[in-house]
Amino acid sequence: MPNPNRGSCGFQSSEFEQEYERPSKSQLKREMTALQKLGEELIAESRERVKRVPMPEDVRDAILECQQIKDHEGRRRQVQYVGKKMRTLDEEELAAIQRTLDSWRGLSKADTNAMHALERKREKLLQDDNVLTELLEQHPELEIQHLRTLIRNARKEQAEHKPPKAYREIFQILKQLQKKESGADDGDDGSDAEDEESGHG
Repeated sequence: MPNPNRGSCGFQSSEFEQEYERPSKSQLKREMTALQKLGEELIAESRERVKRVPMPEDVRDAILECQQIKDHEGRRRQVQYVGKKMRTLDEEELAAIQRTLDSWRGLSKADTNAMHALERKREKLLQDDNVLTELLEQHPELEIQHLRTLIRNARKEQAEHKPPKAYREIFQILKQLQKKESGADDGDDGSDAEDEESGHG
């Protein structure tokens, strides 16, 4: 006698087939990645800017909270949470956020170029000790021991795939130097570097 349960399993499988009538998995994944990326772009902006972006309060709070987290794992989890919150926004809200970011991108093309120049300088520092010597000649006020330690730690971070704490701190120091050189000290971003350094034991 045939097993009466065998047929019922067949019926259940048709429930799963209905799943595929929705947007494809790869399409959903692409959309999720795009929203996650948008969230990360917002996290990378200054707190003042984030406060000016038109978006629901709970999404803004999640982004501002993420900016505060220094712990690598905790921050990674919060970034994912921000991505999740971004998925709760409707088309109009997302378009408003994108417009705001695009308008800043237009304004800050020079900032982007300056940032890339600093990143190249940081790479040279890690690759060539002579670059550090030149930097210290230009800026004798720098703490040579502190910088040497940071460079050594940054190389170690890269070799061992660790969170780039020293790597970021070098960037902040170079950024502060650039501000002094240009005389454009807006006093807004400097706190990052100080926070990082005070937490460096």
